[in-house]
Amino acid sequence: MEIITSSKAMQERALQLKKQGYSIGFAPTMGFLHEGHLKLVTQSLQENDVSVMSIFVNPLQFGPNEDFEAYPRDVERDKKLAENAGVNILFLPERTEIYPNEPSFEINVKNRTGVLCGRSRPGHFNGVATILIKLFNIILPDHVYFGMKDAQQVAVVDSLIKDFNFPIELIPVETEREEDGLARSSRNVYLSDEERSQAPHLYKGLQKGSEAIKKGEVNPSSVIHIIENYIKTNTNGKIDYIEILSFPNLDTLEQIHGKIIIALAVKFSKARLIDNIILEIHS
Repeated sequence: MEIITSSKAMQERALQLKKQGYSIGFAPTMGFLHEGHLKLVTQSLQENDVSVMSIFVNPLQFGPNEDFEAYPRDVERDKKLAENAGVNILFLPERTEIYPNEPSFEINVKNRTGVLCGRSRPGHFNGVATILIKLFNIILPDHVYFGMKDAQQVAVVDSLIKDFNFPIELIPVETEREEDGLARSSRNVYLSDEERSQAPHLYKGLQKGSEAIKKGEVNPSSVIHIIENYIKTNTNGKIDYIEILSFPNLDTLEQIHGKIIIALAVKFSKARLIDNIILEIHS
């Protein structure tokens, strides 16, 4: 596995690969890798000549009261996992390499952000869009891979690629789960033993809502009520939100129809967990 730390060197390597006719698959991450990240690589390896992973904890997407300094990091472990997964090139820049100066421009994401996590994290997706524009221009991928656990991020990346005419295909990858259904996340390490035993009920709650819709329930409020009751009964977590929206546009719905997302966020003592289910409802 090749490790590159310089933006210029990474871009030159990408240009060289493109001139040789190689396709590039790209999995952007913030490190502390788990099976969900490695699943992105597995799919990229099947669909591209060269697979690139980046590890960069992006300060721009953390709010003033969020866990940038506490975000879990273990670069040596990540290098081994990336190499074992088959990553061809690991892009591992320092903060000063990505942001050498105060940026002259600000990216403002207007749509698909005022719901779900975006509502309580103002500026978060501006930071996500900023780093992705930089990484797309450095790595020049043909395909980019994102996990569906953060479906709002997938929706924002979809509009970013279209609005800026990036010649990139977005490949959403199904959420990787533990055996008990809990979505894999770098933040799961913050759960206490009791919270870890309760956390799988988030996905079970979503499944309860999904079952109600499949049985014919079309009122979003009724489905949300079912999920809310289940989670309150089975966990000590504090519900941040439960929403049912169109996907990927993330519009509110009077009635459930078409392609939708049922999404939630629940706060435990030291971890805020998100999860979702995507459904296609035909009337």
